[in-house]
Amino acid sequence: MPIIYKIDVLKVLKEKGYPSTRLRKEKILGEATIQRLRHNKSVSFEVLSKLCDLLDCNIGDIITNEKELEQQN
Repeated sequence: MPIIYKIDVLKVLKEKGYPSTRLRKEKILGEATIQRLRHNKSVSFEVLSKLCDLLDCNIGDIITNEKELEQQN
């Protein structure tokens, strides 16, 4: 069951003051992780937890699964 991002993570991070240059420079997220997010690929729960801290949200605010989306439609 594929995981789907509910939001454009990098766009929201940028709006919160974390553009990709800052994420790299301050080693908040690695380049590979940024690329995975850019291409809507899965990331680890550790990364999701870090994103939740940065965005002050819960994992469910960032991702969902395909089955959940089908049930809503």
